[in-house]
Amino acid sequence: MKDKVKKTLRDDILRYVKKKYTCEAEYLWARFPSYAIIRHRDNQKWFGLIMDVPREKLGLTGGEIVDILNVKLGDPLLCDLFLQQEGYFPGYHLRNGSWITILLDGTVPIKEIKDLIDRSFLVTASSKTKQELRAPKEWIIPSNPHYFDIVHAFDDTDTIHWKQGQSIKTGDTIYMYVGAPVSAILYECKVIETDIPYGKINPNVNIKALMKIKLQKRYDPEQFPFERLKNDYGIYAVRGPRGIPENLSVDLHLLC
Repeated sequence: MKDKVKKTLRDDILRYVKKKYTCEAEYLWARFPSYAIIRHRDNQKWFGLIMDVPREKLGLTGGEIVDILNVKLGDPLLCDLFLQQEGYFPGYHLRNGSWITILLDGTVPIKEIKDLIDRSFLVTASSKTKQELRAPKEWIIPSNPHYFDIVHAFDDTDTIHWKQGQSIKTGDTIYMYVGAPVSAILYECKVIETDIPYGKINPNVNIKALMKIKLQKRYDPEQFPFERLKNDYGIYAVRGPRGIPENLSVDLHLLC
């Protein structure tokens, strides 16, 4: 029964990683043909290592061979919390960098194992991958009415193209701050497409790519003028895309 559980967990893990991350297990050592590494396709960093070792190597009784999975959590305090629970051990042969070892004998539920694989994937991911996988974010971005008639941009449509900020991605929310003489937030928009090529030359703005944004809400210029942004939310300038302070986000959403 133990062997069946062990093989099922190993297979479940490899199927999960292949389906979610399109990563195939790699078997690198002729001496250890059952050892399987799982790594990123772009930066080649490992985020999982499945091994089979004698129980005594983990400080357990009995001489049988058991499967284990090494994952990287990236937080020593979090590692310590898991190491106080049954089925978790210090990283076997991967102690540096906050690795832990999970016993694959059914002690740790498969859902919990998958959650830790996901964390290990993120901890070891490239900056580009982390950006792609991050949760949707809220931004405040500037617009200059002297270069573009943003005040009337949504009069006849709810969707326009706009200069794309480097860290903005599809699914993010942007709040359009219109400069003087308006000097206030006028629109809430959802980013519905990014990385749209821009082939024109604009002497006033450096544009590398465009994003498509869809109007969600309008604000009266008196609701969030620059003086309020400065005095209530600590925003003293809007020169480029920047994150939204939590208290401003709450107030923007209250005005439904």
